[in-house]
Amino acid sequence: MFGFGARSAAKTLTPTQVRQVGDAVTLVDVRENAEWASGHIAGAMHIPLGKLRDKMDLIPSDKPVVFYCHSGGRSSQAIALAMAAGQPHDTHMGGGISAWRAQGFPLAN
Repeated sequence: MFGFGARSAAKTLTPTQVRQVGDAVTLVDVRENAEWASGHIAGAMHIPLGKLRDKMDLIPSDKPVVFYCHSGGRSSQAIALAMAAGQPHDTHMGGGISAWRAQGFPLAN
């Protein structure tokens, strides 16, 4: 649908697109623990960016991955780490959880 998995430039989905793909993707929140505790997208995995390199093998490979953070910077770094590790994870949610909240989409705690 969005060209997941191609080894090219990073891809960006809007919060609306992330909601539309739903369970067809694995969401990975790369924010810090306190940020995660303040609210996250239901069903997302939590792997802080600083631990991502060592925990890349925890991310399921059975469906596309979408990283997100607070505003998009750390999720872009997560893509670079994944690609350097030979993973096909090349997609993030633009604007991060800030954009998600701005759309009025729900958060889990």
